[in-house]
Amino acid sequence: MLNIKVMSGSMIAALLAIGSYLGAISSPGSAVARVGTNILGEAANAAQKTPSASVAITDRTIGAAKVGMTFGQLKKALGSTSQFKVQSPFMVDFDAIAISQLGKVQYRIIYAAGTKLKNGDVIELLRTDNANYKTVQGVGPGMTLKQAEAIYGKATLSYNVDNEMRENVVFAKQPTNKIMFVPKAEGKQFAGVYGAGKGGFFQTNKYQPNAVIESVMVRK
Repeated sequence: MLNIKVMSGSMIAALLAIGSYLGAISSPGSAVARVGTNILGEAANAAQKTPSASVAITDRTIGAAKVGMTFGQLKKALGSTSQFKVQSPFMVDFDAIAISQLGKVQYRIIYAAGTKLKNGDVIELLRTDNANYKTVQGVGPGMTLKQAEAIYGKATLSYNVDNEMRENVVFAKQPTNKIMFVPKAEGKQFAGVYGAGKGGFFQTNKYQPNAVIESVMVRK
């Protein structure tokens, strides 16, 4: 059972814990070779050409932003071409700094609510809902779960009442547990179709027909 009990303590650590169970579903080291092969039919239509570095999602980066770098380093790298806007609150327990270019949000730095992200602070969590950003295999925000399954394998959706019922989706052959996918189905509370849970944890392989990847997160 891939149950996550989020304990009291650092809020950012609690959200990062969402991804800690991904390795129990897949073995990233052996999955990389399988993911890039036999992309046929629907998968071929869903996958895009390898994204340029400026819009790539990797196990460390979303575009120019990299987990482990400081906020000041990112601002210096982006220069005057980008705008930085604090969004508080952004979601339960978390604030964000939205990084925009040409008036469009590219991605966000996520950090604990009630704190201020200073130039010397290390970036621990990034998130994008911009459809221009994709992984090497072509998976990104706006893609349907059905299309993503054709590339990354079977989807497992879950949420835990102890973690504000934040829903996640993990794919059987996704190549890393540092990238987290957040699903959404318009008009529904959850993208997944759930049965009975256990200990506040709910998991399913079934999802709404209109379920998509709403956003992609990269964790430290």
